[in-house]
Amino acid sequence: MFRMMHSLLLIMTLLTYNSCQSSKGNIDLVSGGSSKYVIILPDEATKHETKAAALLQDYIKRLSGASLPIITEKAFKDQPGVFIGNTEYTSSLYPEKLKGEGFLIATGKQDIYIKGGTGKGILYGVYTLLENYFGCRKYADIPVFIPVSKQLQLPQQLRDRQMPAFLYRETYYPAAFNDEYLEWHKLHRFEDLWGLWGHSFFKILPPKTYFAAHPDYYALVNGKRQASQLCLSNEGVYTFMVDYFRKAIADNPDAMYWSIAPEDGGGFCTCDQCSKANAAEGGPQGTLIRFINRIAAAFPAQQFTTLAYQYTAHPPLKTKPAGNVYIMLSSIDAYRQEPLSSISSAAAFRRDLEGWSAVTEHIFLWDYTTQFTNYLAPFPDYNNQQANLQYLAAHKVQGVFSQGSGDTYSDMAAYNSYLQAKLLWNPGLTTEEITSDFLNGYYGKAGPFVAQYLQALTNTLHITKTQLDIYGNPVNNYKNYLSPEAIDQYSSLLDKAEKAVEGNDSLLARVYNTRLPLEYTVLQQSRFFGTEKFGYLIPEGNGFTVNPRWPERVKKFVAQCKLAGVKELSEGGGSPATYQQEWDQIFSRKWINSLAFRGKVSLVNSWAEDYPAKKEQTLTDGLQGDKDFSINWLFIYGKDLIATVDLGTEQTVKEIQLNFLQDARHYIFNPTDIIVETSVDGANFTPAGKQQTSPLATEEYDAKINTYRFSLPAVKARYIRVTGKCLQTIPAWRDAPAAKKAAICCDEIYVL
Repeated sequence: MFRMMHSLLLIMTLLTYNSCQSSKGNIDLVSGGSSKYVIILPDEATKHETKAAALLQDYIKRLSGASLPIITEKAFKDQPGVFIGNTEYTSSLYPEKLKGEGFLIATGKQDIYIKGGTGKGILYGVYTLLENYFGCRKYADIPVFIPVSKQLQLPQQLRDRQMPAFLYRETYYPAAFNDEYLEWHKLHRFEDLWGLWGHSFFKILPPKTYFAAHPDYYALVNGKRQASQLCLSNEGVYTFMVDYFRKAIADNPDAMYWSIAPEDGGGFCTCDQCSKANAAEGGPQGTLIRFINRIAAAFPAQQFTTLAYQYTAHPPLKTKPAGNVYIMLSSIDAYRQEPLSSISSAAAFRRDLEGWSAVTEHIFLWDYTTQFTNYLAPFPDYNNQQANLQYLAAHKVQGVFSQGSGDTYSDMAAYNSYLQAKLLWNPGLTTEEITSDFLNGYYGKAGPFVAQYLQALTNTLHITKTQLDIYGNPVNNYKNYLSPEAIDQYSSLLDKAEKAVEGNDSLLARVYNTRLPLEYTVLQQSRFFGTEKFGYLIPEGNGFTVNPRWPERVKKFVAQCKLAGVKELSEGGGSPATYQQEWDQIFSRKWINSLAFRGKVSLVNSWAEDYPAKKEQTLTDGLQGDKDFSINWLFIYGKDLIATVDLGTEQTVKEIQLNFLQDARHYIFNPTDIIVETSVDGANFTPAGKQQTSPLATEEYDAKINTYRFSLPAVKARYIRVTGKCLQTIPAWRDAPAAKKAAICCDEIYVL
């Protein structure tokens, strides 16, 4: 009864109190640097409400110099107030419940109300007030921009009610590792929501611990138990997982989600029971969903996620995911130059999304917005983000993990994060509006030139009809949107950006960082061009030597990388320091004056289209490869290397030297046999040498370059034929999908 009377009195107070209005239609929260307002919390405020009040108090002080006291509702004496959270006063005026993490910002004639839904909704409301109404900005992991003013006004009768378009929202870039940035932009962090994340089978049942004693827990592949995936029809696996989750949930009761998902790779179980279930469900996704549903039934109060990815991408024919199971679908196979809704490479993804949305309301998406093989490569998919998120929202997707470069700096990392954050909350915002706000705020007077740079990148990408691959390489784009001519155009725009902010070290550093992807591309392509124009080598005598400008150029690039926060240049790749070491090794190489230099090469089996290098001429361009198989290596998939080099004229040959790459992570292995033959006429060949290599008997994933030399007794020859026998069966320890074949990589045939 007391509460009801108290609420009625508060409503009457709101309707009759008319002071604190300095101009018609506006509320003066702060006037002349002072304020009559107090911040009012519920008598039993939550931790988020308490934090929200403190944040608002702090920022009003920083904005205007005014100090607003924080009081509880029971101490309220009809002062002008900012009501934070679910006070009785707010609940009486705005009784509606807000779904999820939504919020309401409202004003009457004098008072201000911020009300949140679940979770951090109240914090999101405060940050929105600061940004949308007071002009504050949190552009990146940098100090908040605060437009200092002794006047803070809000319109009367304001009603700003916002609900998130997606239940789960994560953009995976460096800025999102900053806690305030995360809350300011209404984002999540998977570590905060998931008790167990991602590929989780072996996090629960690690083979190193359990395979020896329980091989039956693991997949039966080609008639043999292997530590590739779990056997989901095995009752012991189910019992073990139930025990695991019972303890894990007790230890982490606040976790919202728990992942039960296969490892990254193939090798699903083909035992009789799993095969029977898979046949009934249309594939191995059947055993997965049936298994997860059993676990979910044992813990009905919890929410479980799994990955619809690779062999589990399609929905089962019969079994629907349980109500507390979320499907995390992957868009990994789609190229990125066009939106997911239209690009042909996403056709399978679109079918899978439609299939899953027909059987469940609970779909998350694992999306990709960077080039994982080259984080610093220019990757202009920026204009597709809005279209993609609108498409996903229209197809029942409830959450998005937008995987960028993680905590390492990458192409336009701050912009990507900002753009994605805004659109994840509201895909109805326009890319142009968000971009203009960010570029002008983050880059100052350089912003318009950075905008021109991004537009030039995007336009050239489309004009050249370039395929934008998350596992691509800027070296392979030397004829299209990253041609030397195009890079000169982009560079001139960033020259103007630098000039516009001369004297401002902070803004200048941001432009330098923005330029890093162009410099990285130039350096990587120089390895490819080698002795040609734009290469790192210049003529000297009868051979070539390192361009004297190049060591200093690499040094400056590496130093800027460190300042920008580049920790690794690719997913699981080397650091800037490692990159410097790679170049130091390249600079230390002496030019080998090969008789085969620029000689014509013919191949029996063609190079792989995905990794063309210089095609046949890769073997005679005078350049050695490094540990990156996509540069300066002739990549042949699943077949022997059989290459014939024409020396042009008959020569005296004393030695032949070859390098082969070993990189089991990418299924690249040494040839089993290397055979060298010579010929005077190109028709009749004479054996000149043969070497056998030792197969990798145990696990070894580090990339390694192996050199093979053949000494010849001063043979007269015009033609050299080299055969490298491709490994026929990938070692069992590599756990390859059944259809996967070994590749062979050779960088150069030196003839001395």
